[in-house]
Amino acid sequence: MSGVRLLLPVVMAGLAVLVLRPAIAAASEEVTARARQFLQDHTKKLQPLEIAAARAWWDANISGKEEDYAKKTEAEKKVDAALADKAVFGKVKALKDNSKDIDDAELRRAIDVLYLAYLGKQVDPELLKKMIDLSNSVEKQFNNFRANVDNRQMTDSEVRKILKESLDSDQRKAVWKACKKVGEVVEKDLKQLVKLRNESATKLGYKNFHALMLFLNEQDGEQVVKLFDELDELTREPFKAAKADIDAQLAKRSKIEAGALMPWHYHDPFFQEPPSVFAADVDAPFKNADIVKLCRDFYADIGLPVDRVLARSDLFEKPGKNPHAYSTDIDREGDVRVLANIVPNAYWAATMLHELGHSVYSTNTNNIPKTLPYVLRTESHILTTEGVAMMFERLAKRGQFLDRMNVKVSDAAAYDETASKLLRYQLLVFSRWCQVMLRFEKGMYENPDQDLNKLWWDLVEKYQMLRRPMARNAPDYASKIHVVSAPVYYHNYMMGELFASQLHHAIARDVYAGADPNTVVYVKNKKVGDFMRKKVFEPGRTKSWNDLTQFATGEKLGAKAFAEDFKAR
Repeated sequence: MSGVRLLLPVVMAGLAVLVLRPAIAAASEEVTARARQFLQDHTKKLQPLEIAAARAWWDANISGKEEDYAKKTEAEKKVDAALADKAVFGKVKALKDNSKDIDDAELRRAIDVLYLAYLGKQVDPELLKKMIDLSNSVEKQFNNFRANVDNRQMTDSEVRKILKESLDSDQRKAVWKACKKVGEVVEKDLKQLVKLRNESATKLGYKNFHALMLFLNEQDGEQVVKLFDELDELTREPFKAAKADIDAQLAKRSKIEAGALMPWHYHDPFFQEPPSVFAADVDAPFKNADIVKLCRDFYADIGLPVDRVLARSDLFEKPGKNPHAYSTDIDREGDVRVLANIVPNAYWAATMLHELGHSVYSTNTNNIPKTLPYVLRTESHILTTEGVAMMFERLAKRGQFLDRMNVKVSDAAAYDETASKLLRYQLLVFSRWCQVMLRFEKGMYENPDQDLNKLWWDLVEKYQMLRRPMARNAPDYASKIHVVSAPVYYHNYMMGELFASQLHHAIARDVYAGADPNTVVYVKNKKVGDFMRKKVFEPGRTKSWNDLTQFATGEKLGAKAFAEDFKAR
């Protein structure tokens, strides 16, 4: 009898499991069905609103007209209003809380993504409208601003040309100061926008807008800062050596002592890329090159054609047009466009390779399958699409790439030496610039009432090792458009550089049978396109950024490959 008594609990437990299994299965089916219906309802409502907003964004940035910006604002408000719906958020939150019961991994991922999208808009509708109105107002001021020197308005390309070519320090200083004036134009509105953003974040239970944005982008703030601390340590001495070389060349060129160099001597207004002051003129090969054709041919020959993108794009300067460059996927159905302002130089060759890199990471040629749900039919993360764009952009500074693309270089050996050095220096210079952006934005949102001008220049001096102009008290931080229109985004550029290096090394290993990454330029190799499509594009957003990195390269995101890429050859 004792044996029977011992067996009874076991038998009863087994019966309980048999009884519970159908109930658990039924609950799982019910949650899965609700999730599937929610995704369907969301797509039906949001897809047309997002397409309308993307088209309005395009029109406004192309024309710069008041009425187009008004349409853009209204379209964005409709998207935000839909995502701000508290009843709908309640549904997606319930699904998120029970996501373990969703038996479809793709659907479960879609719910995770949608939860973050709705969470970011769960603030007072009037506050949302204020942020959109103010953000659009500031962005419009940026797009319409032109540096004014001696009563002559200058385009962004003209500013860059003088900062690159002028040997007159006074002229350089005047132009640099003129292009920074946009900071004074937008400073008041930007400070108000920062406080509104913080208000929206604290109402959602986050310390500030910076912390909220990291969470919404599936990133851990402490881990991001830890990574940047590692990068600081990794790059500090190599950057110091590179900058000493740069400073020697700049001082010689401007006929001043290296210790007298000021921020306006560094060609780029923010010193986010290295000056072109070495043996070969890196612009020379592009002065007579057809940059659009170069890019079209390159991407076609690796099996990632961009003809449809180029046909829809707006590529050259015009009054009122946004002076920068962007790629945008309008509808996730094939309407992908690039906004650019091409002039024949190395900067715009690199920029077009970059923007078209974004465009091929899209649905343009079904690189992301249309079978994926609309919400997952996009890049894994902003850092992964930036990484792809940066990987292709680097080719503009590879002599072997230009040679194989039949771009004439008068002195190939000199160009290779210069371009190779510039590529290394570019990685180092950009890394230090990203340190400024990450830490400035973090500090600004943590304490927007502090002396932001001082914070900006303290960081510039520490990480970029530039001298602050004596007695200057101007909002130079506000002259960087990303602080306004792409907040808490810039650290992703640096993480994108890490992804670019890691991905390039994986291609060298897997496509080129372990070849030296320094010799790999992809030209006329469709296996590169196949690798990118299968390993990076096709998953869309079904994988988080670090899972995609593991899938594509075999490792989580790290700095090892990047460190190899800025070492002297």
